[in-house]
Amino acid sequence: MFLPVTDGDIPAIVTLMNRAYRGADNSSGWTSEEAFLSGDRITAELLRADIEERSSASLLKWQDDQAEGISGCVWVEPIAEDTWHLGSLAAEPRRQNGGLGRAMLAAAEAWVRERGAKRVRMTAINIREALIAWYLRRGYSNTGVTEPFPYGDDRFGRPLRDDLCFVVLEKSI
Repeated sequence: MFLPVTDGDIPAIVTLMNRAYRGADNSSGWTSEEAFLSGDRITAELLRADIEERSSASLLKWQDDQAEGISGCVWVEPIAEDTWHLGSLAAEPRRQNGGLGRAMLAAAEAWVRERGAKRVRMTAINIREALIAWYLRRGYSNTGVTEPFPYGDDRFGRPLRDDLCFVVLEKSI
């Protein structure tokens, strides 16, 4: 189940996100970005700043009976009257092939629907074909819209390629 993140959870969330997105060891999941982005995905300082600056957003942690502690997280934020942004969905890498991501995505969609959302929008890096296909199988559509990758802003890591952009995915819920 999802619960709001507390300040005390920030170190565990940072560790989880960095392992899920950039883990270079055998614990990396299939969604790792390490082949095209280096460095940390997030730091405690940046995450705290995002939480403080974006007060309408919620960072949620996933806790269940299958593991001690935090097994996942997601960022949800209203961006229009009935549309919410979903981002930073991160599942414990060792559990990524066991349905945790699907359960978390469904729970995040239910969470925002309870708060009035009719649509969920997210972005994914264009070359993450397996991840994009995963979202398409869960009912998301590629809108055909792209957003530029923030080259020159290393707060999300250092790009190892010069052809990155974000594709915008959307789903009616």
